[in-house]
Amino acid sequence: MLAVLDERSAAIIAVAGFSGLRRSEIQGLRWSDYAANTASLRVERSVWEGIVDETKTQASNEAVPVISALAKRLDKYRATVEVKAKAVGTAGSSAARLGLSPDSSFADAPIFATSNGQPLRLNNILRSCILPVLNHCEVCGKGEDEGEHVRSEESKGPNQSAVVSKLLRNGARAGQAVPSGHPFKRDESLPAWRGWHAFRRGLATNLHDLGVDDHTIKAILRHSSVTVTQRSYIKSLPKHSIDAMNSFDELAGATADLVHKRDMDSAKRGKQLIN
Repeated sequence: MLAVLDERSAAIIAVAGFSGLRRSEIQGLRWSDYAANTASLRVERSVWEGIVDETKTQASNEAVPVISALAKRLDKYRATVEVKAKAVGTAGSSAARLGLSPDSSFADAPIFATSNGQPLRLNNILRSCILPVLNHCEVCGKGEDEGEHVRSEESKGPNQSAVVSKLLRNGARAGQAVPSGHPFKRDESLPAWRGWHAFRRGLATNLHDLGVDDHTIKAILRHSSVTVTQRSYIKSLPKHSIDAMNSFDELAGATADLVHKRDMDSAKRGKQLIN
């Protein structure tokens, strides 16, 4: 997903995926919360519907580690924002408008801010910058609301999938002209949006699969108890369940082989009787 998004959107998704912060916590981040020297992000506030508030729980008010992949994204994004802010300042705008202190540091400016220095609402970025990139038509490469796609109620019928397949075979994706009025078919090679909280759950599951103990995962996600982590966030199958299904798979495979051999023997005997 990071590879197809613009720099700001990619930085937001990197924070969500690599740190497990909640949407309200990402909206509440300030540059002073990011300590590059200690590779950490302090979570001290949340912003919900434009209102600055405390974090969800007391346990949530903790620092989280910043891995190198996230640090690179944040450092690059910060450099871009600083350049833009200085350019605006040179043009005569107020430095305070972008959250700049007199020494041109970002101090308490939101990491993800609007043009007037207010915390950015991530759902606005989702609608304007993220979903349009992820939801492209496999046939013409345009968004669902772009071009001349057939509406869902108009695209019903047994021939529509055949129409799409034919367009693809004819090289529509290679830049050739695409007839207007074709049904929208989402490009499944692009990652699908699963919601902001999916990044938090995904981080927990990935850490669990790597062998990280549940109490450490609880600390990273800043849950109030490890029970919350185990019950609602870790989605990996238990090893005994996987082993049991593998054993069943072996049994089912062996049974299928025996049935196939019996059928082949019966067919062979039948053929011999006929002859």
